Amino acid sequence: MSKLTGFIEFPRELPAKRPPQERVNDYNEFIERYSDEKLNNQSARCMDCGVPFCHSGCPLGNVIPEFNDAVYRKSWKEAYEILSSTNNFPEFTGRICPAPCETSCVLGINAPAVTIEEIEKHIIEIAFDNGFVQPVIPHIRTGKKIAIVGSGPAGMAAASQLNYAGHTVVVYERDDAPGGLLRYGIPDFKLEKWVVDRRIKLMEEEGIVFKCNAEVGVDININDLLREYNAIVLAGGSTIPRDLNIQGRDLKGIHFAMDFLTQQNKRVSGSLSTSGEGKGEVDIFATNKNVVVIGGGDTGSDCVGTSNRHKALSVTQFELLPKPPEDRTPFMPWPNYPMILKTTSSHEEGVQRHWAIASKEFIGDENGNLKALKIIDLEWKFIEDNKPAQFVEIAGSEAEIPCELALFAMGFVHPQHEGLLNQLEIELDEKGNIKASEKNYSTNIPKIFTAGDMRRGQSLVVWAISEGRECARSVDQYLMGNSLLESRDRNLIQVAL
Repeated sequence: MSKLTGFIEFPRELPAKRPPQERVNDYNEFIERYSDEKLNNQSARCMDCGVPFCHSGCPLGNVIPEFNDAVYRKSWKEAYEILSSTNNFPEFTGRICPAPCETSCVLGINAPAVTIEEIEKHIIEIAFDNGFVQPVIPHIRTGKKIAIVGSGPAGMAAASQLNYAGHTVVVYERDDAPGGLLRYGIPDFKLEKWVVDRRIKLMEEEGIVFKCNAEVGVDININDLLREYNAIVLAGGSTIPRDLNIQGRDLKGIHFAMDFLTQQNKRVSGSLSTSGEGKGEVDIFATNKNVVVIGGGDTGSDCVGTSNRHKALSVTQFELLPKPPEDRTPFMPWPNYPMILKTTSSHEEGVQRHWAIASKEFIGDENGNLKALKIIDLEWKFIEDNKPAQFVEIAGSEAEIPCELALFAMGFVHPQHEGLLNQLEIELDEKGNIKASEKNYSTNIPKIFTAGDMRRGQSLVVWAISEGRECARSVDQYLMGNSLLESRDRNLIQVAL
């Protein structure tokens, strides 16, 4: 595999980035490509490790050592074919995945892991550059029609796979353009939208139809879809954000993170210029404001990066949990995904980060505008495996900080029930997600399936793609009695053999 001594000879090296003080002036991606030599060296670091744990670390079961070897040999078409056999959209995962494959890399036991994510991105971009990525149009159509509700990564993956199987696929999207979270949740400085448009165009050339401004349950009657289609896949995502109902919640200047991010993405695309999508909604700007982001995850990080580009006066990010360690502890053994401190590119651009903080009260001025936030420090008590279990407020630690814009980035609780799901009276699990097993992805309603965050709860884009692929295979089996579509489990078995 690759160069047997590569992991000894070459250190882990990530591509260069534009300096923070420069990149905060625009919304373009800022990570450069490797030179040919550096790409070759990084792929050479992949070990002939015998048991590649990176396969199991990746929710898609990507065949990682094999595509690394092809990259090392500069066999670009082979690398692309290996990568695309398990991943429909490596141009997305290569940019925005937190790379659980890398935390499972055998080299990572005692050295920095292989730069799998960056190599993946380079494979797909080189494949596009060289014309290897072409529409895959089925030679024979089955005559079966399938409706996909939601055009995010799960819906797109299901649509792509089912189209490969020869079915006729129509994707319904309630927004004005396809992509879901990829288009309106993730900022352009992490994923420019021409990348999404390029893939959508390719899918349309393959025969998939996207119908936008079409909300099933509002604009489209679900009973009409049940009559017209042989199967329906619900892939609408987890869209109801977690709220913080403390005193002062009704003040002006308090918003959910996704409202803030979606507006900015629409501004960048030119589809939003004034007054909140033309629906009388409030425009959300961080310019010249003290911004507090409540929530320490990736969405919160995206709010930090966007606020800095708005030229906020200050940006502060709070996390309820205690500060995580910088390295693995005995409670986070390899190859498990470690809950360690993550410093993102947005954090590099400027933010004050605080952990073990609770928000107590929003304070407003005489006009009902937010002007400050009252907070308190927390002391956490831990249980076995060093996991935080409960906290107590530290007496006398209350403080008041200036804040004119508060953004809630505390995650999502479940999919939207109002409308489609309530109309269907579909069975939900105890968390409010659609109830369906990972074995067949089918709901309690005949011929209705579900995948992605709508089924498993909020998760990663790579998990959404995996769910979409697995759900597509179940739909194909339901319609045809069997399926030739690859499954993740079958990929892993073939690799093991």
